[in-house]
Amino acid sequence: MKHILIIEDEILIQQSLKKLFERRGIKVDVSASGKIAIDMILAHNYDRIICDLMLQDISGFDVIEESKKRYTPEEIGLKFVIMTAYNSPQVLSRATSYQCKLLNKPFDNLDEALRIMTE
Repeated sequence: MKHILIIEDEILIQQSLKKLFERRGIKVDVSASGKIAIDMILAHNYDRIICDLMLQDISGFDVIEESKKRYTPEEIGLKFVIMTAYNSPQVLSRATSYQCKLLNKPFDNLDEALRIMTE
């Protein structure tokens, strides 16, 4: 069974994604806090980590940096999907430097977004 962590401080988005994944038979953990999510990442092995870029406490890129304590750069590129409503050349460049997938919010195509998040 796949195990996914969703790091999203907008509770409606967080809970909607959680329900959609659980209906697909995926185990889901959630966090609205980047700092708490880091502790979860260090304690568990997730197949995929879906992380909002702009959290209330820290950025999604801060979460990725702290995740280097557990995962190699290659694993980070495979595990992380960054979600953002702030798609700028700087954000795209930094996400690319981590080799992460990047999804723009709101999602243009929910089915495609879910596919990217779970593949």
